[in-house]
Amino acid sequence: MLFSACQKEELKMVSGNQAPDYDGVPTVVVQNYVNRLFIDLLGREPVDVEMNAEVAALENAGLSSDARVALVNRLMTSTAFVQGDSSYKNAYHQRLYELFKARFLEGVSDEVIDGYIGNAAQCALADSLSGNAQGASASNSALQRLLRLKNARIEYRDGSIGVIEVVKRMMFNDVYDEINMNTFNFINASFDNLLFRYPTNAEFEAGYAMVENNSSALLFAQSAQDKSGYLDILVNSAEGHEGLVRLAYRSYLGREPSTYETYQLVSSFMTDHDLQRMQRTILTGDEYAGLSNN
Repeated sequence: MLFSACQKEELKMVSGNQAPDYDGVPTVVVQNYVNRLFIDLLGREPVDVEMNAEVAALENAGLSSDARVALVNRLMTSTAFVQGDSSYKNAYHQRLYELFKARFLEGVSDEVIDGYIGNAAQCALADSLSGNAQGASASNSALQRLLRLKNARIEYRDGSIGVIEVVKRMMFNDVYDEINMNTFNFINASFDNLLFRYPTNAEFEAGYAMVENNSSALLFAQSAQDKSGYLDILVNSAEGHEGLVRLAYRSYLGREPSTYETYQLVSSFMTDHDLQRMQRTILTGDEYAGLSNN
């Protein structure tokens, strides 16, 4: 849908292709940019030392694109010790984990998730001791899904899983099931949370067959026959990738991306699944930096 909707546009040549001149941009604009980056990426404002250092670096580099990229990369990836954060990298992944929980799990705390984990462990133990093999298997499966949810932040930070797996884990657990009780609500919620729309009748029927009846069905030209397979189709679809691009634009710019912006980011994101590159494209742009009218 996304790619077929795009039409070729006549390319216009820009004389000289000169980089924008940011001379004369007030320091307060640069300070606002740094402050906004720290809040969006780390969940806190910079302390004075950080603010002074980052503003000076940006101004000394003429607010160049390379300087902005260097700052964003540092906030995403630096493992140097930072008081209160452990490191920028750790704080960035904690912030991202919280943002995903806000989108998919109504911002549930890890303490609540720990409560679900404890209950699932108790159920698994009780079923095992009573000889209820089927119940123990179901309880252990629920326990493992909850543990994978809790561990998603660390595993994504350390590179053992990708962002697509993180998103799946946000919807494949008992917390999500309790928020969206019954299969009807689960199908609608998973579409709305990730794709920003509700399913068509045909999509709903296919999803319902997979999730409720463990029956093979086709969704987005892919076949599956259980809840895990249904979510695999959803998160790996072109529209699922577009949903993450739209979520980033809404989170950082407070608007929907244009058709061209969507095409640019989705086409590359579907190939590399590099969420940080996609975020960096938005966070280093003039619009986000507050420079588009200067």
